[in-house]
Amino acid sequence: MTRLKRLTSREVLRILRGFGFEIVSTRGSHARLVRVTASGERQVLTVPVHAELPVGTVRAIYRQASRFIESAELQRQFFSD
Repeated sequence: MTRLKRLTSREVLRILRGFGFEIVSTRGSHARLVRVTASGERQVLTVPVHAELPVGTVRAIYRQASRFIESAELQRQFFSD
């Protein structure tokens, strides 16, 4: 059974940078990440910047990112075996 990992915001940001997202701004305790595809589509994600993220927040970030990144690729980073 796979379980969602307990991740910090730093780990989540590192994972998303690996998929081509870049931090474009930080306001308060949230970072905005953007990735522009080859077709010119702008993809935006928002990640809270906290020491440890609650599991529900990590799940929400995973769902948000899965709109842009294939789920199989994301699962390796967000879930443990």
